[in-house]
Amino acid sequence: MTPIIIHAGLQSYEALVGSQLLEKAGALLARKIATSACAVVSDDNVAPLFAGRVLRSLTSAGFAPKLITVAPGEESKTLSAVEAVCDRMSNAGLDRSSILIALGGGVVGDLSGFVAAIYHRGIPYVQMPTTLLAQVDSSLGGKTAVNTVAGKNMIGAWHHPILVIADVETLTTLPPREWNQGFAEIIKHAIVRDAGMFEMLQQFDRSDLAALICRNIEIKGRIVATDERETRGERALLNFGHTVGHAIERAGEFCKFPHGEAVSLGIATACEISVRKAGLAERDRGRILSTLRAFDLPTLLPKDFPRRKIFEAIRSDKKFERREVRFVVTPALGSARLATDVTMEDIEAAIGTL
Repeated sequence: MTPIIIHAGLQSYEALVGSQLLEKAGALLARKIATSACAVVSDDNVAPLFAGRVLRSLTSAGFAPKLITVAPGEESKTLSAVEAVCDRMSNAGLDRSSILIALGGGVVGDLSGFVAAIYHRGIPYVQMPTTLLAQVDSSLGGKTAVNTVAGKNMIGAWHHPILVIADVETLTTLPPREWNQGFAEIIKHAIVRDAGMFEMLQQFDRSDLAALICRNIEIKGRIVATDERETRGERALLNFGHTVGHAIERAGEFCKFPHGEAVSLGIATACEISVRKAGLAERDRGRILSTLRAFDLPTLLPKDFPRRKIFEAIRSDKKFERREVRFVVTPALGSARLATDVTMEDIEAAIGTL
C-alpha cells in the first residue's frame, strides 16, 4: 500500500493505492474517524461486485453502514438523484455526525461528494474509486457537482474527502471501453505536466499499473496544492481537452460518448488549436493522437454527430470568465498554459477537423 498526501488549503488527506484495500477499508477508516454511522453510496453495477466486502469490513471495524444505490451513468448526476440520496440517508437516521463513502466511478464520486457537501451543511466523506479514470483524476481535488440542462457539472461545491482508497484490484472487472477511458486523463496529465510519463506510455505494461496510478495522483496533487480552487490559473491546466470534451458529452446527451472518450476528442481539438496558437510541433500532435488511438480512444467524430450542438454547449461553458474564452493549450509535451488569444472561431474551426 502506497500513501500519497494531498494538500488542499488548510487541510490534507491521504490517497492510498494498493491491492485488497477494500477488505481493509474499515480498519483504514477507523484510524481517521470515531463515528460509527455511515452511508455507502454505489451504483447498480458496482454494488454487486464490491459492496459486500466493503460492508463486511466496515461492520467488523465497528461501523454501522447503510448501502444506498443509484442507477449507473450520467443520468444519476442530477439534483433529483441528490435529493433521493439525502432522503434515504435521513430515513436511515444518518445525521451530521455520520460519514459518507463513495464506492464507484466518477459519477458516484461526484454525486456522493456533492451530497456530503450539503447534507446537514456538510459531513465527511471517503472516496473508494473503482475505475481507472476515478482513481487517477476525479476522486481527487475536492470538485463535486451534478449536471443540469444548462451543462455538465453546473451545480456543485468544493468538498475534499478525508481519505481516498484506490484498490487496483477493482480495475480487473472493467470492460475494455471503461478501462481505456482512464487513459484519456492519464495522457492529459502527461501532456500538461510529465513528458517522461508520455514516453513511458508508448510501451505501457499492466504490471506497472499501481506505479502509474501513483504518478498521476502525485501530478494532480501537486497542482491542487498550488491552486486549490482554480483561482491562479494553475489548476485550470487540468482542463486541457475538457472545454470541448464536456461540450461533446452534452451534445451527445451524455450517452453517445462517455467522459474519457469525449475528453480524448477534446484533446485532439486542443492539439489542433495548440499547433495554430501555441507552436505545438506537428510531430508532437501526431504522437499525441497516435497515443490516444493506441488506447482505443477516439480522435474523430462520426460524420453525423451534431457539431452545432457542441458549439452551443461551449458558449455556456462555466470555465469561461466574463464570457471570455479561457482555453488551455500545449506548446510542447510536458507543458501547458492558458491562452488569451483563442477565439470561438478558432475552436469551431478545430472541431471542424474532427
